[in-house]
Amino acid sequence: MRVFVIAGEASGDKLGAALMAGLKQLAEVEFQGVGGPLMQAEGLDSLFPMDELSVMGIAEILPKYRHLMRRINQTAEAVIAAQPDVLITIDSPDFSLRVARRVKAASDIRTVHYVAPTVWAWRAGRAQKMAKVIDHVLALFPFEPPYMEAAGMECDFVGHPVVAERVASVGEAGAFRAEQGLGDAPVLLVLPGSRRGEVSRLAPVFGDVLRRVVAERPDIRPVIPTTGNVTDLVRAAVADWPVAPLVLDPRGTDPVEYKRQKAAAFAAADAALAASGTVSLELAASDTPMVIAYDMNWISRQIIGRMLKVDTVTLVNLVSDTRTVPEFIGKECQPGPIAEAVLQVLDDPGDQRAAMQTTMERLGKGGEAPGLRAAKAVLKGLQAGA
Repeated sequence: MRVFVIAGEASGDKLGAALMAGLKQLAEVEFQGVGGPLMQAEGLDSLFPMDELSVMGIAEILPKYRHLMRRINQTAEAVIAAQPDVLITIDSPDFSLRVARRVKAASDIRTVHYVAPTVWAWRAGRAQKMAKVIDHVLALFPFEPPYMEAAGMECDFVGHPVVAERVASVGEAGAFRAEQGLGDAPVLLVLPGSRRGEVSRLAPVFGDVLRRVVAERPDIRPVIPTTGNVTDLVRAAVADWPVAPLVLDPRGTDPVEYKRQKAAAFAAADAALAASGTVSLELAASDTPMVIAYDMNWISRQIIGRMLKVDTVTLVNLVSDTRTVPEFIGKECQPGPIAEAVLQVLDDPGDQRAAMQTTMERLGKGGEAPGLRAAKAVLKGLQAGA
């Protein structure tokens, strides 16, 4: 079987590698495509460096538009020349779906897209546009298949990769506390995002929240795991915080060791104050109660506020079908109410633990690995269309 697989960023590389490993368990496979180091370790010879596709924001893409269009055309031509049994595109829709459109216009190659667009939250029309070039969708969330099927695509829920991530043990959490001199103090994870814009916008608000929390809980110890691209920005932003946080810096640390340290920090925390996003699922996997807060610039706030179709953006709330995780989004992202919620969660997380457990179960914890489930779904679709 010949598979052409495309990923455009690190998260897609991770999904792609697990899918490739699953396919190799089930069939004799030859891979071509575009991917990062993890997919290359599974046997992919990338057509060009995946990093070229990882700048897809409007401000970043404009200067590189012509080059990216060349890469889109090059990739589509390579797919058509290879005539694979299936083209699998992974997330990165701005690149992936343009390639798929060109491939479909020139061939009848089966197309599979891994990671459904969030049409349940906003911009529902994306599903109909996608259905013109995609035959089959592999979804990360159990509530997504009906949206994709209604648009005319096959869709399988294959589980979320968070359920396959290793979680730190109680012993590792205790060792982290001892190594960092945290003792038995209450630990608050502070997670202001992994993008520079997010950190710049949220760090001052989170600092004001911490000031209020410390007034009530002077023994609190904040811990901030960072990504290397924002570590210096975080250090500068927390310089005037009322308590100096422990900032975890991945730079100069072995990636496997840093991943272990970050997982231990998540497990050691009593609660978390976090930006909106998939981090809420990582916290749920570690059974860490949370408060979610997020803000954006005024224009984005107006546009997204009008387009949003759900009453919560927190994935734990959506998957568990509860509203147990407090969230403060847009104009609600104010230090006073956020601090009250953090103090309440520290004192009593209430129903959050049950909601987090339900979330993990519904995302596939305890079942087959998502990569293997995705591989089986790809093969099932090929067999049905044969």
